[in-house]
Order: sequence, then structure tokens, then C-alpha cells
Amino acid sequence: MHRFSPLSPNAINSTLATQAFGHRIELRDQIDSTNREAVALAHAGIEHGTVVVAESQTEGRGRLSRQWFSPPGVNVYFSIVIRKPIANDRLAEWLSWLPLMTALAAAESIELVTAANVAIKWPNDLLLGERKVGGILCESGTGARSEPFQVVGIGLNVNGDRRDFPENLRETATTIYEETGRHVERNRLLTQFLHELEACVEEFESRGSVRVAQAYRQRCSTIGKTVKATLTDGKEFVGLAETIEQDGALQIIQRPLPTDGRPPEIQHLRVADIIHLRT
Repeated sequence: MHRFSPLSPNAINSTLATQAFGHRIELRDQIDSTNREAVALAHAGIEHGTVVVAESQTEGRGRLSRQWFSPPGVNVYFSIVIRKPIANDRLAEWLSWLPLMTALAAAESIELVTAANVAIKWPNDLLLGERKVGGILCESGTGARSEPFQVVGIGLNVNGDRRDFPENLRETATTIYEETGRHVERNRLLTQFLHELEACVEEFESRGSVRVAQAYRQRCSTIGKTVKATLTDGKEFVGLAETIEQDGALQIIQRPLPTDGRPPEIQHLRVADIIHLRT
């Protein structure tokens, strides 16, 4: 069995060139959930940019309360505490775009380190081919002094073997190694991600979401596909994913078109479970 270099704050910091992200790293060998730990630390007042990283998770979480498969020693599981004084009139835009920016930063990091072509399934699933290689969970809260914070959690399937996945994931999930044939130095990948995400956040702060949205749309494989959206109330909607709107919402136009002359229904989704349909 291939033995991988352990995750190491020293290895990460040796090439880190960020202003804040990753300057404090809390490394755990095993943890229930990096997001849970990061949220607790944020409530206690830990500084902006702190990263909680673990070799394995026992209760890793994804979007929509799904469990995240988190075996030891082969992947990357981490969460970042973000404290940014976003003006009230931009707060909704910030909270909408943060998960999408995180997905964009993760996709660009994987591509820079491995040359693999990573796509994003709206809102923040990372795909190699048609299989999921990473996912993101964002949470918000208020600290001890009533300062707002966000925690972004990322799980990346890096050096594992797809045969080790639970049977229900083998057809839909993959790893970077499975798709590229290359083992990846995890400390380098994490360092690259911290750089890319901080750059996205700084871009948003200085110029808003225009450039971030443009880069996201170029990577989003959902656009142009027929999709089935399961809404928060359980209802389903089938349509053509037309675009990602400037507020980060997914615009879907009803398909098939109505046959009685009515205009097609249009959905503007901020939260939904999306399945790409084969046509």
C-alpha cells in the first residue's frame, strides 16, 4: 500500500503566501467533524483565517445533512473560519456567493496542482468527468462578541481507491488518483486552495461578484443541461438550466415546454438538490 506524507502545518506554511488564511492551523488526527470544531472555535473568538484540518472524520457532513465518507490518511478534510465586515446591503450577495466561490477556488486548486479538468455542478459539487470528487458545506453564526462569522468546510477525495467507497457511492463518487493516475501531495493541494480562496474573497470585497460569477459560469457544468431540481418543500421541477444569475441563483426554464400556449415556468433557485438528466 502506498504511504502518503501526513498533513503537516509546517509543510503547509512552508509555501503559504496568504494574508490570513492558514496562518493558524488546528490539526486533528481524528475528529467528528471539522465544521463542528471550526464553528465551536469561531463562537469562542478564534481569529479570521483559522483552518481546522483532520486526517479523518467520524461524522463528516455534506450539504442537505448528508454524511461525507472520510477514511483516514488519503483525503483532505478541512474547515476555515472567515470573519469579514461585509456591509448589510451586500450581506445577502456575500452569503449567496461564498459557497460558490469556495467551489471555484477548489476547482482551480485541483487543476493547478494536477492539470485535471474540474467542473462544478451547481451549487458546489466538484466533478471529475461525471463523478463527484469534492463537496462543500458552509455555515454561519455569531461569536462571543456578536461578530458574525462563516465557516466553509471542504472535503476532497484525493488519493483513495474508489473500490473503498461504500457501495452506494461507487457509481457517483471518485478520487483525483482514480481519474488522473497520480498521487497528490495533500499539503501542497491545501496550500494552493487557501491561496485561491483568499484571492476570490479579496476579489469579491474589492469588486463584487462580477468577475467571480464569470469564472464560476465558465466552470459550471450545470448550465445548458436538462436537470431535475428537488426543492426544499420536496417538490420536483424539470427544466433547462439556463444560467447562474448575478446573485448566485440557478435559473431553470421548464421543460418540456407547455403545449397549451402558456409561457414556460421559470425557477430561480438558491437552495435545491440538482440532478443532471441524460437527454
